[in-house]
Amino acid sequence: MPKQPHYPRAERADTAEVIHGRPVADPYRWLENDADPDSIAWSDAQDRLFSAAPAGWDRREELWRRIDELARFTAFSLPVHRGERVFFTRRGPDDDHPALFVAQGDRELRLFDPGAADPAGRVTLDSWEPSWEGDLLALQQSADGTEESSLRVIEVETGRLVDGPIDRIRHSPVAWLPGGHAFYYVRRLPPEENPGEEQYHRRVYFHRVGTDPRRDVIVFGEGRDATQLYNVSITPDGRRLSVRAVAGPGAAADLYLADLTADPPHRPHFVPVQEDNGARSTLHILPGAEPPETIHLTTNLGAPRGRIVTASAAEPSPAHWSELIPEDPQAVLAGVVMLADPVLERPLLLVSSTRHAVSEVAVHDARDGARLAKLPLPGSGTVSEFRTRPTGGHEAWFRYTDHTTAPVVLRFDAATGRTEPWREPEAAAAPPDVRSLQVDFESADGTRIRMFIISSGGVPDRPRPTILTGYGGFGASRLPHYAPDALAWAELGGVYAVACLRGGGEEGEQWHHAGRGAAKKRVFEDFEAAADWLVANGWSAPDRLGILGGSNGGLLVGAALTRHPEKYAAVVCVAPLLDMVRYELSGLGPSWREEYGGVADPEAFENLLSYSPYHNVRVGERYPAVLFVVGDGDTRVDPLHARKMCAALQFASAGPGPILLHAVQGVGHGAKASSSTIALTADSLAFFADRLGLAGADDGAEGRRVNEAVE
Repeated sequence: MPKQPHYPRAERADTAEVIHGRPVADPYRWLENDADPDSIAWSDAQDRLFSAAPAGWDRREELWRRIDELARFTAFSLPVHRGERVFFTRRGPDDDHPALFVAQGDRELRLFDPGAADPAGRVTLDSWEPSWEGDLLALQQSADGTEESSLRVIEVETGRLVDGPIDRIRHSPVAWLPGGHAFYYVRRLPPEENPGEEQYHRRVYFHRVGTDPRRDVIVFGEGRDATQLYNVSITPDGRRLSVRAVAGPGAAADLYLADLTADPPHRPHFVPVQEDNGARSTLHILPGAEPPETIHLTTNLGAPRGRIVTASAAEPSPAHWSELIPEDPQAVLAGVVMLADPVLERPLLLVSSTRHAVSEVAVHDARDGARLAKLPLPGSGTVSEFRTRPTGGHEAWFRYTDHTTAPVVLRFDAATGRTEPWREPEAAAAPPDVRSLQVDFESADGTRIRMFIISSGGVPDRPRPTILTGYGGFGASRLPHYAPDALAWAELGGVYAVACLRGGGEEGEQWHHAGRGAAKKRVFEDFEAAADWLVANGWSAPDRLGILGGSNGGLLVGAALTRHPEKYAAVVCVAPLLDMVRYELSGLGPSWREEYGGVADPEAFENLLSYSPYHNVRVGERYPAVLFVVGDGDTRVDPLHARKMCAALQFASAGPGPILLHAVQGVGHGAKASSSTIALTADSLAFFADRLGLAGADDGAEGRRVNEAVE
């Protein structure tokens, strides 16, 4: 075995605190302060240690080149129609970021290009929303991965700045009033009003274009919980304004509706649609609804997998809901849009759902909910949200992707029944000959868990270098999507597995609740069962199995390596949560209490401490090799988690290592330049290849020969 590296010295302080009568040691709390001289010196030493490591990773350049080739395709966003103008983003094969365009007839104009704004790739287009008339555009951009957006309004025809910048924005929705003279948006209160809680205290504001944002009027959010997140939308006619309020990602929603014809726009009167009932619902006011006062809701109230209901805008509360499309006991409702046009015999609903993590789209009669047809899709993959024209029509646009298909925007024409590409994704490299299949297995308590396996041969011919990943949190689903890293890994003879764990949304809201709060350990058990299944069924072996996770998935692999280090040979842990006793004190931690529980609750504290990776590191344990990857601009999950865990493992591990920390400058938790994403992905796969013994493309060829023999 290789000799353990010489790690930078990190003082183990005797810092501890007593929480609910229990002493909790925290020897590396000093690493929470990234401005402390000792913390800076330690981090600099870790940078030097990591910088020397890739020189020994033989497959790094090969993986980088192949991932880069597979990532070079033209990707489009869904089109947004405003009058005769069509807005969309496009990222070309050589672009680091998508650029924003507007098309009118044969004329196409580039409105904003992050690459031109900053050739270094550190500027990101966070969000954009054209006015209903299409003559004005609200743009949000940020830099260095911070997601701290600046909102500006430009004139579409000339590019002239007409308003802004407005700060204290973070991916805010923008709801334009007709005429483009004003809009609603979400902004945080001034930081001096809430020291220590600057990232919270959001409000919905009303803004008149061209006026000082300091004069903007708060229309919603006063007196509510400081961590709440808001979405605001408005109908094209400017009559109905809705607000959706949630305590955090994946949490229950409160819904409110206002009639802007009854009150001035800066003083809307909101009527509760749904409040304090624990359900996740979304309000849809669909053009073409009959009668016009009808509202639609997708909701899991009384239906964990989701159903569609209707109500009158005058009486929108659950007591007055009528069920239009009932819950499917095997599929999870994802989205709905209405198609209403004189060329159609009847108004239609286009409904998307996922059946065991695979998307399907059905056409329903909008009047009685009857299912009329199922849309054929290119394969077993994932469908995004729908887009239609603001006034309705007979067309809808959606994006499709799967494990081997780059994202493509499809256009459905209800008048002809045809579905075809809106814009073809121009791929620079032919996709590799790899296969994807879905399997299922039992977790510790007998629950059936599903998993996707991507490999070159499609059969477990012998234990191969395998990467297992998952998420299992916030009701987020791991659905099939095009992933150049998984394809490159499989092409070189490896196996890439994606587990659909409890805590996610793959099987509805009950699936989410089965892996949150006090039940969080079920997620870890599901992941361990996935690892055991891969080994027992011949896909991999403990010395050839690596695990990968980011954010909440970073917590997942952090818990996995401390619970059963003997099961894995390598771990890549990206932007992770790892100190679950103090997670609420940094980043967006307070927004996640509904998911994990808070330390103030004695029972929740005991649960958090029981699995907190940082607090479960054992001295003398043979831990697998670990690579932590963080961005210095991450404002969601503070890199302090990785720093503390890295120091703890470097001190405690009796394994050969290495335990490495890769701190990347100028990137954050969310969208990154394509070149940065490729470089980070290549480093992670090269680390796995080095530790798991990835042999090369010959393994893939042999796997294909075995598969052909079986067939």
